[in-house]
Amino acid sequence: MKKYILLFALTIQASISFAQNQNSSNDVSLEIENDTVKKKGQVIEEVVITSNRIKRTGSVAKTGISVKDLPQSIQEIGSEVITQQQSVRLSDVVKNINGVYVSSARGGAQESFYGRGYDLSANNMFKNGFRFNSGSIPEVSSLEKVEVLKGSAALLFGNVSPGGILNMVTKMPSFKSGGEIGMQMGSYSFYKPSIDFYGPLNSFIAYRFVGSYENSESFRDVVKKERYYLNPSFLFKLSSKTEMVLQGDFMNDNWTPDFGTGIIGKKILDLPRNAYLGATWSNGNTKQTTVSNLLTHTINSNWKFNFNSSFQHFNRTSKGTERVQPSEGTPLVEYGYWKRPLGQNKNVEKIVSNQASLQGNFNTGKVKHQFFTGLDFENAFTDAYTFVFTPATYGEGNVFDFENFDQGGAIPDARNSKIVKTDTKRFGVYAQDLISITDKIKFLGGLRWSWQEAQADTYNYPTTGGEVLTEGAKRKDVAFTPKAGLVYQPVTSVSIFASYANSFTPNSGTNVNLETLEASIIDQFEVGVKKEFFDGKLTSNVTLYQIENSNLAQTAEFKADGSLNTDTSIKVLGGGTRSKGIEIDITAKPVEGLNIIAGYSYNDMRYIKTSGTNGSFIEGDRVARTPQNTANLSFFYTLPSGALKGLSFGAIGNYVGDRLGGWNDDYQWKEVPSGSGNYTITIRDRDIPIEGYTTVDASVGYTWKKLSVLVKLSNITNELNYTVHENYSVNPIAPRQVLGSIKYKF
Repeated sequence: MKKYILLFALTIQASISFAQNQNSSNDVSLEIENDTVKKKGQVIEEVVITSNRIKRTGSVAKTGISVKDLPQSIQEIGSEVITQQQSVRLSDVVKNINGVYVSSARGGAQESFYGRGYDLSANNMFKNGFRFNSGSIPEVSSLEKVEVLKGSAALLFGNVSPGGILNMVTKMPSFKSGGEIGMQMGSYSFYKPSIDFYGPLNSFIAYRFVGSYENSESFRDVVKKERYYLNPSFLFKLSSKTEMVLQGDFMNDNWTPDFGTGIIGKKILDLPRNAYLGATWSNGNTKQTTVSNLLTHTINSNWKFNFNSSFQHFNRTSKGTERVQPSEGTPLVEYGYWKRPLGQNKNVEKIVSNQASLQGNFNTGKVKHQFFTGLDFENAFTDAYTFVFTPATYGEGNVFDFENFDQGGAIPDARNSKIVKTDTKRFGVYAQDLISITDKIKFLGGLRWSWQEAQADTYNYPTTGGEVLTEGAKRKDVAFTPKAGLVYQPVTSVSIFASYANSFTPNSGTNVNLETLEASIIDQFEVGVKKEFFDGKLTSNVTLYQIENSNLAQTAEFKADGSLNTDTSIKVLGGGTRSKGIEIDITAKPVEGLNIIAGYSYNDMRYIKTSGTNGSFIEGDRVARTPQNTANLSFFYTLPSGALKGLSFGAIGNYVGDRLGGWNDDYQWKEVPSGSGNYTITIRDRDIPIEGYTTVDASVGYTWKKLSVLVKLSNITNELNYTVHENYSVNPIAPRQVLGSIKYKF
């Protein structure tokens, strides 16, 4: 880590030195431009230079504060890059965001993302600022941009993990008429038509309609997908100071459950990439609907009020065979004799969200304030169904001879044995202020109070009939989450910052007195430097961070009566994890038509304190599914003039380093003999080493007037690697594929 701290210090020194020289030259050029602005030729040149500036709004930060004034790292990927790279999935977009990576495909139903060692897929996924159920694969055709606010965002968003926030921003209505129709076609019978129309209905109402349909097979045998997506939206100019955006979002996705290949011990099975091990009738469906309202009222030139509300309904069902498992009692498991357990799932969630905020600028003497305060309320209702099959498996045999694998008989029926209904309420109120003490020194301070209450009731349905209700304990968490940051700008193009923030994570289980366990508080420290080069044509960001959970919940060693505890639901706060690393982001538009994005991330997340009790992790172990190194580099260039005007070409390379799949190793206590009070302690070896890999995509296209054609070759080297979710869903990445698109703009 020391070498990265040295690199960070050298970066700051070089940035200030370069900026001071650049500022001097900028002053001279500014004088020349002002002196020659009346000359026609110079005016045209000035406009061209300005158009290459990189614009970053940072709307995920909500506050309207300039990105360079925030003591935190933000990265944005806009619709231009999404289109140029022909992104079909959110994972395609995330390739451009260093330090954020796909951790698993979760049976083909969704993609899970990690950042700074933390899972972003539970509470950290948002769409237009509202919490988004990540149990689906989001549609990208309607996205204007994808934003990642790295590190702690608890001040503004409440109960989120400290790895960062991923926010998808959809395209908005416009009073300027336009639109496009397009068709994407590619390998494995992939085709996807899409439309995007926008314009005014009258002088007060504008609209936008985005829609797409996808039908595709897969490089995996049997696997297929059919989905359609609708995204209508309307902008109402209620007055000269008040606007409202009403938006609908609906997706219906039919998909094939695919848990990939299998694992023998700690080794991934050496099977063909296309080999599908599930039952051929396996099926899944996801429906996701959102209706949102965004109201903005400008009080005056300094103050603005926002009120946002949203309702989201999520319903995901699936039925089929799950990950293959060793056949019990078979002496030749290592030779591929496995069985397939049956699985049926249903998850329903309804989320009602309301947000109100006030944003304003004012001065106290010579000190400038950018003030932001608000409150939010969210109520989520989730139903998780459990199904039981008799028998519990469907066919078995040798996976290395799958043509002769026993596929089983007719499609079996399952019995709904249990429904867990969870009601979660979240409320928060917060305030923050960016105080410009001088033009060069700025302080950001804020505090949030969060209240969260959750209760899970279990409805059991025994084979004898009837319903048995078991009411769960109501757990309540209250937390204060502060944030403080200092920004120093020696020149206008350099920002050096340092910040502290914390977040909270509710814990399951109870303490030794069988009381609900209080939340864990996680501390984050971050320092960084942001720099603009060449009049904003290149921006860079270097960040060092450390995130520490010093009260990680883990199994208690003793029960309340003093006896040894082997119940993993009885816990104490006292363990610890530490995530530390460095991130380097570079975005450039050096000349007209050229976009460059580059990044590198180093992350080391480990268990730094464990109890050694039953079920606890091993001190010093790296946390599973967190690669130490990730990197990305992409460019896309469109010739702006000349005989080949409209010709474009580009490439993207993405690297994900060595990581551990499966589960982390843990301690196992076993009483020998039963009832003796004597225990043996062993370490259960559960992690799966996975080597790093690099993929490279390349594309070429041509635009003529309103018509454009683009062709992409992905995974050029046909790299083979895997995403591994815990100890199952070992999914190979896609092989070399071709994807082409044709679009006509109105």
